[in-house]
Amino acid sequence: MKDQSEILKKLGITALNPMQKEAYDLIRDNDEVMVLSPTGTGKTLAYLLPVMSLVDRQLREVQVLILVPSRELAIQIEQVAREMGTGLKINSVYGGRAAAKDREDLQHAPSILVGTPGRVADHLRRGTFSTEYIQTLVLDEFDKSLEVGFEKEMKEIIYALNKLKKKVLTSATQKIEIPEFVNIQWPKKITYLGEDSNLLTVKTVISSTADKLDTLLQLIGEIGEGNGIIFCNLKASIEFLSDFLLSKNIGHACFYGGLEQRERERALIRFRNGTHRLLLATDLAARGIDVPELDFIIHYQIPFSEEEFTHRNGRTARMHKNGTAYILKFAEHDLPEYMNAAEVVEVQSDKKPSKSKWGTLFISGGRKDKISKGDIAGLFFKQGGLQKDELGIIELKKDCAFVAVPIDKAYDLIKKLNNTRLKKKKVRISYID
Repeated sequence: MKDQSEILKKLGITALNPMQKEAYDLIRDNDEVMVLSPTGTGKTLAYLLPVMSLVDRQLREVQVLILVPSRELAIQIEQVAREMGTGLKINSVYGGRAAAKDREDLQHAPSILVGTPGRVADHLRRGTFSTEYIQTLVLDEFDKSLEVGFEKEMKEIIYALNKLKKKVLTSATQKIEIPEFVNIQWPKKITYLGEDSNLLTVKTVISSTADKLDTLLQLIGEIGEGNGIIFCNLKASIEFLSDFLLSKNIGHACFYGGLEQRERERALIRFRNGTHRLLLATDLAARGIDVPELDFIIHYQIPFSEEEFTHRNGRTARMHKNGTAYILKFAEHDLPEYMNAAEVVEVQSDKKPSKSKWGTLFISGGRKDKISKGDIAGLFFKQGGLQKDELGIIELKKDCAFVAVPIDKAYDLIKKLNNTRLKKKKVRISYID
């Protein structure tokens, strides 16, 4: 495998953080390891580095299986692994994705397979890949998988893996019990939970109305710049809130379980690249999604449990950076006991958040067309006429790409670049809302 410093350079990281260093050594030297660390602290890289070093490059079989609770986390892990540039084949499989795409990817077995328990179990039943050479199992955010009802499938998968030598479990919560079927005896454990808790400020904002809309508007105005998630409990609440924000001309993306997979992916892409600074989300976004460092989160609706409150808050004040969690409370309602310690603040702002300068363009070509990020950047600089600081984040997928560009130049760029060639492919370029 490539030198570690080379991999980190590709990822734009100067050095591993303390948790990653400790996890690397433990995973490399022990057969049973549990890593407890908040979401967003780099657990994916912490286990990918050591498990990749165990892969036999001459063997064209699945050797590492990574089970995850959500399709977003599966996609994120695959993306990180590809960006490491090790040359190892890695694929992800998950519900909501066409089975034909899975079959195409697994026709030549990847060294590392990432997937949700339901989809992985389905492939095992069909004999799509062999378990004969799988010696490493990673259960990433495994407690969440059990919570969303995957116990039966996880049992089925683990019982089928009779050549396992190494098991790695990760979680973002202390309140976990390892089920008996995982068959872990004496795991080496590291915990970094609570490391950044002193950097999180929790504030309660009182609303005089039950819908809390005007108070939310004032709060968003007072916060001003920055990226944040507004958490709701239900899809219907997000739709209601989204309509309200649209009526006030406040840009945002939405993320919840009822959306089509493509819509969910695009919502996160637009949030990551700065097209939208606000993401309206259910607790699906509290763990296992790849989003930028958040400046704040807002509990528009109170979560159903203390654990979800903790996970929501864990999206901000990460990696030794400050963050604020705001609780919106209707004056006539009581808060759960675990929230009562939050400082009560008033907001009376009439400011409106400034609009983002970025828009997102879709390109109908990706990795399978041998297109690189450098090719895309070259197209926008040379033929599009953009300056360096005018090209935002580029996200390259297997069969497409997304590029952040100045919103006031987006349609001009489409006119210039639509139906031009990237490598050998003529690509369509369009704007996505």
